[in-house]
Amino acid sequence: MKRMIMNAALFVSAIMFVASCNTKNNENSATDDKKAAEDQNDEKFKKSDVKDDAEFAVKAADGGMLEVQLGELAQSKGVSQQVKDFGKMLVEDHTKANEELKALAQTKNISLPTTLGEDCQKKYDDIASKSGKDFDQAFTDHMVKDHKKDIDLFKKEADKGDDPDLKSWAAGKVPTLQHHLDMARSAEDAADKEGKSTGKL
Repeated sequence: MKRMIMNAALFVSAIMFVASCNTKNNENSATDDKKAAEDQNDEKFKKSDVKDDAEFAVKAADGGMLEVQLGELAQSKGVSQQVKDFGKMLVEDHTKANEELKALAQTKNISLPTTLGEDCQKKYDDIASKSGKDFDQAFTDHMVKDHKKDIDLFKKEADKGDDPDLKSWAAGKVPTLQHHLDMARSAEDAADKEGKSTGKL
């Protein structure tokens, strides 16, 4: 009888241990995917010149995913046709760029995030919470600020990166990012004028 009780206790303990491990795994999977990719790359490239290139690739991938998701959002929630058209362009251009970066990273053994990092997710949630002309203004304002940062990031990699393939890829994307910035400014001006005409600003 004692043996049966001990066996039962051991069985229950084993179940609880497995459940605890699963809980920890779930917690880990819920952590910032961008940070996880950065940590993996830090470990792989800590003694390599490629470390900064890997950091650029992670930032570019995280930002690229956000652009695609916000572009999709703009097509469904945007009020003006200009915002909708810009959103469509973002989805097409950044989906292509994301796939190119993913293929390039695989050849370099660079880990990339597959879901939005914490900061990008917050930006997405904030813009997604808007509606009507408020959405158009929040979306275009973010796109102007974000593409300015993107251009600086990509130019820095093109000028100072160590990996020739990533340098070349980054340099090739700068004209597209500049075009997006021009489109974002135009859409932002239109959204601001619309907001003023309706008393939103």
